[in-house]
Amino acid sequence: MYATVLAGGVGTRLWPRSRQSAPKQFSDITGSGRTMIQATVDRLEGLIAPNDTFVITGSRYVSLCAAQLDRLPAANILVEPSGRNTAPAIALACAHLQRRDPAEVVAILPADHIIQDRAAFQKVLRQAERSAQMGYLTVLGIEPERPHTGYGYIKRAHKPLPVAGDLPTFVVERFLEKPDQATAERFITDGGYYWNGGIFVSRVDRLLAEYERQMPTLFACLTRIAAALGSPAQDTVLAEVWPTMPDISIDYGLMESADTVAVVPMQAGWNDLGSWDALEAVMVKDEAGNYPVEGDILTINSQGNIVAASERLVALIDVDDLIVIDSEDALLIGKKESIQQVKQIVTQLQAGQHSDLL
Repeated sequence: MYATVLAGGVGTRLWPRSRQSAPKQFSDITGSGRTMIQATVDRLEGLIAPNDTFVITGSRYVSLCAAQLDRLPAANILVEPSGRNTAPAIALACAHLQRRDPAEVVAILPADHIIQDRAAFQKVLRQAERSAQMGYLTVLGIEPERPHTGYGYIKRAHKPLPVAGDLPTFVVERFLEKPDQATAERFITDGGYYWNGGIFVSRVDRLLAEYERQMPTLFACLTRIAAALGSPAQDTVLAEVWPTMPDISIDYGLMESADTVAVVPMQAGWNDLGSWDALEAVMVKDEAGNYPVEGDILTINSQGNIVAASERLVALIDVDDLIVIDSEDALLIGKKESIQQVKQIVTQLQAGQHSDLL
């Protein structure tokens, strides 16, 4: 099995630690000592070898990938000339993989997720590989912990598929958009619904066949790119064709209307860490009731705060449920309930005279 790690995003909701020069996947957001992309590759150890692990990223992040993933061959870092969303990125990876073995299975993995139970995750991936070998596009369905309105959902069929292995595998009945609160609560009550974490497993040739069927414009572009791979014209053709690729996600462009899609439920401590308040689900409270991510922190009569210090002491007095993220040149302080508005801060930085802080 191959792995393709998607590492081209910026992650503006995790500013000021996530920057254009070093997005969140290249940062140690949780204070674990490993960056998020390193942790993504680490959890594949024993299942997928470094030689079979690929990363697709933007040209400005190639050196970061090479430095942080020094066990991967340099040729396994695939470059997209510009961000065109996940459907073109994954298609480009498939163009490279089909030159090695088009019948092999590939696991598509975002670089910026947290998965706390490596053994459980590998077991689910192995089960997904079995169904992928049978011709299914297989998604990993995250067992919902609560009626979350920030994720898309997957609805499964009632009866499991006849797939070998210890874990159940189901046909996907449909993908659903992010629901309102009442709908999300109904999903949890009814059962058979999972969060869509954007992790899926398929044979390379099966994915390419779906691109050809559903996205003929993208597939025609990909065919030109694939024909030039390994030739002196490779970079020229890629630069010429890439801007004409549709800018669309793999979910909208392919998965939602694909034939024979399966889902393997997963409970492995998953979190997409889309914003700072998500750290509360993966960090351990200290004795004072706060979540110290890293650094030197003192608190007095303060609880529920998420704090990441940089090179200086952060002291809190009589404050609750704040997020305090310190970096060398910027300090973010906000209420948990309002922290999504950090995107507006980034927008203001883009419009003002602080592009050096992006």
